Amino acid sequence: MSSIDSPSFSSTTRVAFSGHTVDGTQSAVPGRVRLRTLVRLRWLAVAGQTLAVLGVYFGAGFSLPLWACLAVISASAVLNVVVSIRFPVSRRLSNREAAFYLGFDLVQLFALLLLTGGITNPFSLLFLAPVAISATSLDIRSTIALGALSFVSITVLALYHLPLPWPADTPLELQGLYVWGLWAALVLGLGFTAGYAWRIATEDMRMRDALEATRAALARENRLAALGGLAAAAAHELGTPLATIALVAKELEREVADDSPFAEDIKLLRTQATRCREILGELSRRPGEGDAMTSFARCGALLEEIVTPHRGFGIEIEVRCPGTDGFENAEGPKVWRHPEIIHGLGNLVENAVDFAKSKVVAEARWGTDTLSVVIKDDGPGFAPEIMAELGEPYVSTRRAENLAEDADPDEAIGMGLGFFIAKNLLERTGAHLDVQNVDDGGAEITVTWPRGGVEVLEEKETGNSLK
Repeated sequence: MSSIDSPSFSSTTRVAFSGHTVDGTQSAVPGRVRLRTLVRLRWLAVAGQTLAVLGVYFGAGFSLPLWACLAVISASAVLNVVVSIRFPVSRRLSNREAAFYLGFDLVQLFALLLLTGGITNPFSLLFLAPVAISATSLDIRSTIALGALSFVSITVLALYHLPLPWPADTPLELQGLYVWGLWAALVLGLGFTAGYAWRIATEDMRMRDALEATRAALARENRLAALGGLAAAAAHELGTPLATIALVAKELEREVADDSPFAEDIKLLRTQATRCREILGELSRRPGEGDAMTSFARCGALLEEIVTPHRGFGIEIEVRCPGTDGFENAEGPKVWRHPEIIHGLGNLVENAVDFAKSKVVAEARWGTDTLSVVIKDDGPGFAPEIMAELGEPYVSTRRAENLAEDADPDEAIGMGLGFFIAKNLLERTGAHLDVQNVDDGGAEITVTWPRGGVEVLEEKETGNSLK
């Protein structure tokens, strides 16, 4: 049990896409913006800015600070060359890195417009692009920071800038009211575009989260369905050899004298073969079959039933029922004997026996609203390296170095399915599982149900309900 074959139990996770979570907080994972994308866009911007500046200066014959403009454009080209050499272009950028590159583009655009007319330059509309990219691909903090930078840049350009390139014989003079109208249009457009893009991106992420959760649930159900098919096939295929083993063991028991040193071993072989046939019979039984009078039991009796097949292997198994609502002497409330509960808890007890040094404790606890079963062993505990992967199929924590001293490693090491199956069977009954290492050594698994989900309620003669 200490190192169990399996799933993660109740960890609260938030699925993150595009570098931010659905609640807008920053995610620890990189964003989906690749360096190649920004490099290519920046090369496109460098080519377009160069053509525009040269076309205005040489083609239209307008006066502008040509060399200063080319120097500003060259800064973008230099940055592209540096990052292309220093980093692989396929690298995914973190939110902070992507925000830095987009912030550089805003500053470069600010410098170029400062030399060419400020917000009266039609290309001032390009201030919307970096903020829109951030709203769809980065976290909310990066988007707010870039939006604030754009707002400051637009405001400064409305107040201070060199004249817009224009024919000298017909100078362009714009009224202050019109300039501030341009400023208002850019600011409102900036806010609307960023807000709209953020809203669409958030809805898209929520849909992805829902689809991912659905996909994960379907995948788990498919794995369980496949395991159910394997169980049915195993029940069919193992029936004949188990019957043969039971027959041979019975014949050997007749032939061997009662005082023979082999008598006890042969008896154990026969009883375990019988137990295997009973388990296969339960696996092949249709849901709903069974005697109504034996479909429920007290907590203590149910735990005794579950742990009994695992006694006699050199490990002490203690059953405790320290309830809190007056049922200590009655072994707790009555609960349904669901096959999922019996097999799920049985797998956990088996794991505990495999890894315990000398003792396993199965304890039932109950209160007003919940009923719990705690299974503890005194083994080495869960291996730290697999704690994050507990609950996944084929993730086995059964390692030879973690087994009890007298355990056979070849028999104990499994495929990592035992705990996966146990967890999913128990969760089908409404259980919540929590797993941890205890301070004094060993591992502890707590299985908790809402009392109303597993308890059998019956009316006493006084009319009070039994709980």
